[in-house]
Amino acid sequence: MKTDTTTDAAANEFVLARHPEGIPVAGDFTLSRRSLNALEEGSVRVQTRVWGIDPGLRSRLSGVASYVAPLALGDAVTGFVAGKVLQSRDAGFAVGDIVTGSWGWRDIADVPARSISRAPEREGLPLESLLGLLGIPGITAYFGMLDIAQVQPGDQVLVTSAAGGVGSIASQIAKLQGARVVGLAGGALKCQWLLDTAGLDDVIDYKATPDLAAALASKFPQGIDVVFENLGNAMLDAVLPKMRIGGRIVVCGQTADYNLAPEQVHGVRNTRSIIAHRLRIQGLVAMDYAARYEEARRDLRAWAREGKLVTQEDIAIGFEQLPAAFASLFEANNLGRKLVVAA
Repeated sequence: MKTDTTTDAAANEFVLARHPEGIPVAGDFTLSRRSLNALEEGSVRVQTRVWGIDPGLRSRLSGVASYVAPLALGDAVTGFVAGKVLQSRDAGFAVGDIVTGSWGWRDIADVPARSISRAPEREGLPLESLLGLLGIPGITAYFGMLDIAQVQPGDQVLVTSAAGGVGSIASQIAKLQGARVVGLAGGALKCQWLLDTAGLDDVIDYKATPDLAAALASKFPQGIDVVFENLGNAMLDAVLPKMRIGGRIVVCGQTADYNLAPEQVHGVRNTRSIIAHRLRIQGLVAMDYAARYEEARRDLRAWAREGKLVTQEDIAIGFEQLPAAFASLFEANNLGRKLVVAA
């Protein structure tokens, strides 16, 4: 453990400059520079190496509470990150340790030691995997598909936003369990990746599909057992009548709804199907499974090592790219997990 007495260190951070209206833009955030005081007992100074860019952050930017508190104007933008310990005043961490936490859009941060974790074993996987396969996206996909959806051999499975960081992993986990998996994604490049690289059975390109209901009926003539849903209410409403009896719907995200005012969000009308088909619909927050993270990581590492599960990252280089990288999430042209890596 190294004690820090520096008083003139400084760090950069992005703060929320205005609440976005509709799709976020880079100008919604402002770069701020602040001084770092001498490191306090029980704290650690970390240098961020990788930032995770998550669409779920959008719900915190409008000033409306959800399952996490909203950000106020002037607040530093939060998010999952990985970094290296520069200085430590806690016996649990040493200089050079790789750690993960949620100190967010900062290049250097002083954080309480209790708020960070030593990075899990990567077993040869790159540093970026800490915020992808071994991070919240992989953990979300794992428990969503195995614990909540309880996917079984022969199940007919639909994964929406299937080429995203969570959906791409969830799709492959369902395949590993013996399910037939159809992925919904936007654009020929994403759909081809899902077929050729991720090994899905079929795809729906929503950009090239004028009638989603007809496409679902064509791909699932006998109905759907499991939906891993990442898009929002319009998609949820569309799949309800297509579900088999005893179907399970995991609601993981609402990417298509995050930028809409409440009165613009699609209503869910096909609720009769919930009763008629005895459906189970459950929301998913990965933090509920914190005590079991290593269980998920063990299997995810093994599948990756054996070549049974592949990932794709969409990486921007440089701390200053954070606002633009976040805004680009809603342009529907990202393939895989969106990350920013320090230059």
